[in-house]
Amino acid sequence: MSPTVISKIFLAMFLWAACFPLITAGLQYAPHLTFATMRAGLAGAALVGLAMILRRPFPRGWRTWLTLGIVGIGATSLGFLGMFHAAEFVSPGLATVIANAQPLLAAILGVVWLGERLPKVGWVGLSIGFMGILVIALPQLLDGGQEGSAIGFAYIVLAAVGVTISNVAIKSIAGKVDGLFAMGLQLLIGSAPLAFAALALEDQNAIQWNAVFTASLLGLALFGSALVYWLWFSVLEAVELNRAIVFSFLVPIFGLSIGALFFGERLSGIQFSGIALVILGIVFVNLKGARRSQGR
Repeated sequence: MSPTVISKIFLAMFLWAACFPLITAGLQYAPHLTFATMRAGLAGAALVGLAMILRRPFPRGWRTWLTLGIVGIGATSLGFLGMFHAAEFVSPGLATVIANAQPLLAAILGVVWLGERLPKVGWVGLSIGFMGILVIALPQLLDGGQEGSAIGFAYIVLAAVGVTISNVAIKSIAGKVDGLFAMGLQLLIGSAPLAFAALALEDQNAIQWNAVFTASLLGLALFGSALVYWLWFSVLEAVELNRAIVFSFLVPIFGLSIGALFFGERLSGIQFSGIALVILGIVFVNLKGARRSQGR
């Protein structure tokens, strides 16, 4: 894996982690689904507009459009729905654990759907990484974090499954279509169900336009959606899904780091142990992948 690809992965994971405080800030001034719709629509329009300016090739073929539809419904409709709603019902610790089962699910689908191979040590690495997530979330789980409603579980599982399927779908077209158009169109496709739900269920006049909301919306749309999806697409053009997806375990680590640096939160010794396990798991998966690639 080249330094450029690794840099893109780390930047993407950091941007995904930074989304959570921006969502929290913005939700004080707008209804959930309306906020999610605006984020997806603005991000999609930005990417499609840039692709048109650069005269990138427009996606063609019904299979390509079917795949973009799957990505849009999975990553944007279900992913954003779960992300914006789950916090109301389930503790952050439990949400972290459930959401980060996604790399394991994606690796399984990568083997079944894409025909990727992951050796035993790779599965061990994924398992170690997930154990690290459990350890990181342990303080919250022990502090009443196990409480949560069935609807909260449903939102998180729905989001995790949607994102998992979308990652496999993205990998299936990576390198075959233009990334700017592909990710922009999936965001626009995924925003449509969110928009219908927002119009039916929420009061659009409840939006409070101010500096905080505007900054949150622009940050989420342009950096936490448009840029991050283009980065992720370009990563999957270069490496196998099961080698890239393990880096998703870094998202809660970056989230903890953001909390410590900007919000005065303190990391416990047990959380540092979890971070070490996550890093070890990533090394296990990718060292084996590097050796296998060199042996070809």
